[in-house]
Amino acid sequence: MTESSEAELYVPVARSTPCCLFRSQLGRSGWHSAAIAIGLIDRKSNLGVAMGILLAFAPFIVFAIVDRLVGTTEGLVAGALVSVGLLLRDWIAPGRIPKILEIGTAILFGGMSLYAVLGKPAWSVIGVRLCVDTGLFLIVVASLVIGRPFTLQYAREQVAKEFWISPEFIRTNYIITGVWALAFLVMVIAELALLCVPDIPRRAGVIAIVLALVGAVKFTGWYPEHIKSISKP
Repeated sequence: MTESSEAELYVPVARSTPCCLFRSQLGRSGWHSAAIAIGLIDRKSNLGVAMGILLAFAPFIVFAIVDRLVGTTEGLVAGALVSVGLLLRDWIAPGRIPKILEIGTAILFGGMSLYAVLGKPAWSVIGVRLCVDTGLFLIVVASLVIGRPFTLQYAREQVAKEFWISPEFIRTNYIITGVWALAFLVMVIAELALLCVPDIPRRAGVIAIVLALVGAVKFTGWYPEHIKSISKP
């Protein structure tokens, strides 16, 4: 890989890598090795990783759309079907393995779908969305607690195995996953507030959710440009 191709760095959903944390301790050759160790790949591969991460959130997107247009139970079932489809893809496709996020999502939507169909609960739209987003938050946090940040599996599909245990590579994924966990926590708090305090304008909760997601995307998108600027000779 040439130096001119080193501007594109792997980052889940967007592109980012906190190499600046250890830049001051590295020389030019050290910087080159560290950049490779945290997952230096080309633009095409980077786009593929981003699409893979976004696809992992497809069940939540499908749920939100179907829930709004058809109904809550239908939305949960649709999310469960999409989740199972993603798992089957990873089991069947060569070179892929089921991801923590996808397994957790399938369990979440599968369980809630069964409860909705068999128990026929009288829950509100906000209540269901709160449960779904809380489940997503817990899945992401669980991946951090067990030492497997959910972005790590997507990153490893794009880099050589000798870099998988690099401290910098792993640290990057902890940071990215942590930021997304924070964004999901804000979503949960916003929906909990809407559920418990009816006087809060619905628009305020929506704005908080949008800002949390946009903030996470902006955070992960800021790193590549910063890395480009500090890696120039």
